[in-house]
Amino acid sequence: MELSVYKIDGTESGKKVVLDEKVFGVQPNDHVIYLDVLNYLAAQRQGTAKTKDRSEVAYSTKKLGRQKGGGGARHGSLKAGIFVGGGNVFGPKPRDYSFKLNKKVKQLARLSALSYKAAEGKIVLVEPFAMDAPKTKEFKNILSNIKAGDRKVLFVLPENSNNIFLSSRNLPEVQVITVDEINTYAIMNAHSLVLVDGVQDILAARVK
Repeated sequence: MELSVYKIDGTESGKKVVLDEKVFGVQPNDHVIYLDVLNYLAAQRQGTAKTKDRSEVAYSTKKLGRQKGGGGARHGSLKAGIFVGGGNVFGPKPRDYSFKLNKKVKQLARLSALSYKAAEGKIVLVEPFAMDAPKTKEFKNILSNIKAGDRKVLFVLPENSNNIFLSSRNLPEVQVITVDEINTYAIMNAHSLVLVDGVQDILAARVK
């Protein structure tokens, strides 16, 4: 697939880039995409949910009544889960929700996601640029000029640029990341993908 590289004013720079088939032209695998997205979301969970069981509730342990002959069920203390204020039965405990996923599976998932965007024509290439200061309006104009769309946009930089990041921070539909931070969830969650020229070469060089 051949794409034109745009300038930040929306005009074509004259440079054409052929996207590497081993990155943007693989046969997408939906199952590995599902696994990688699940792995990413699981890793975001704090896992700090906690309730007190009957051993942790601050109540008297005095037996409520005699064992037999009371006409009802036997009870040992007010800490039982059937009483108001008693301990929670089978409540959540702090835990780690993350799980291991093989590197090759994660790589195939990313390549599948990138290939989907390429097949849908949702990738825009823009030549490298710098911003002297954080300017949200200026950055928004750049997105408009290159026709990145007004829905979720994933803007990928070859290296960190603090001014570009700060310029996008107040735009809820735009996420700016570096090529080192790119992941399957971010790609699939975005409606369009903006790559600064050079990012595609870095991605191709990392495919084994």
